[in-house]
Amino acid sequence: MSDTREPKRRKRILLIANTARFLVLFEANDMRILTEMGYEIHCASNFREEQDETDAQAILNERGAVTHQIDIARSPLAPGNLRAYRQLLSLMDKYAFDAVHCHTPMGAALARMAAHKKHIAPVLYTVHGLHFYKGAPLANWLLYCPVETFLSRWTDTLITINREDYARAKRQMHTRRTAYLPGIGIDSASFRGTDEEGANRAQALREEFGIPEDAVVILSVGDLNENKNHKTVIEALSLLKRPDVFYLICGHGPLAGTLEQLAVSLGLGGQVREAGYRKDVRDFYRLADIYAFPSRREGLSVAVMEAMASGLPCVVSRIRGNTDLIEDGKGGYLCGADDAEAFAEALRKLLDDKEKRAAMGEENLRAIRNFDISAVDRKMRKIYAETL
Repeated sequence: MSDTREPKRRKRILLIANTARFLVLFEANDMRILTEMGYEIHCASNFREEQDETDAQAILNERGAVTHQIDIARSPLAPGNLRAYRQLLSLMDKYAFDAVHCHTPMGAALARMAAHKKHIAPVLYTVHGLHFYKGAPLANWLLYCPVETFLSRWTDTLITINREDYARAKRQMHTRRTAYLPGIGIDSASFRGTDEEGANRAQALREEFGIPEDAVVILSVGDLNENKNHKTVIEALSLLKRPDVFYLICGHGPLAGTLEQLAVSLGLGGQVREAGYRKDVRDFYRLADIYAFPSRREGLSVAVMEAMASGLPCVVSRIRGNTDLIEDGKGGYLCGADDAEAFAEALRKLLDDKEKRAAMGEENLRAIRNFDISAVDRKMRKIYAETL
């Protein structure tokens, strides 16, 4: 007698975030782990709001995910989010997901409400930086704090990526479990190369941007927006009055073009260069002597971790996440995000002291091991195993 039973279907998990670019940049390792665990992966996001030339949908499809357009808007007050919520309900009816892993505030809010209504569990939420934090605007506390606290009741595992958020979540949230994960992890070994080919590419960048051989290069990597706050470094350079120092900024965003103009207005001429969006960022780290990061708000900066893995001393803002990565006076210096004088003094200590730069770079190579992809992978596997 033949067996007419249908084959058992694969378990399905839904990954969701406001923007598809987020899933591409930050979810590769989670997707790899879930695939090895036997899950069929679905990714829901607003694929129509791409932030660069990356074809996020194609990349996620290549990684084996089924993709779904959900019209999520980043703003919690956008009326279109009601449509996105209904789209999620419909999607959950169609595919009967066994679990949900959500990211970004609106993606996580809509996903948890929909999963609760459709009785889908477990639900994981990775917080890449709570919007209510020490020093956050009052509006953030009034809006995001009560919403996140309420929705935490419908969250099985809340994952935080810095110590400040972890402590706050343990104290304030009602999740079944709160976990700490040291970021998304980076392949630190891939940033250490000093091979001849890499050195040649770095030299080509020096020539491309017209940087003299004896110049000291400061690097920042991050979107050109108010939060990344690159202007503080430019203001610091204007205080230093050092024509032998060049500042390269890799990234794109609404302030493109304005930072070079600011530099000119402050008498820095061509010492500040916007490099735009670059896929060869590793070569910029090889070219640089110092990494600067004056951001006002972060969860846990991947760019700072990359700079550490490249053996660079780091002058960064004293904010949540950065204080997890850089110990003041050891791997670099911590300064107030808008304190140009403090940034100038920290940079001054490094510009003429190659031995100090090298020593701090070595300290960062040691410290970054705790944030390596191998360490994150082990912890994430444990979180998934205990939750799913």
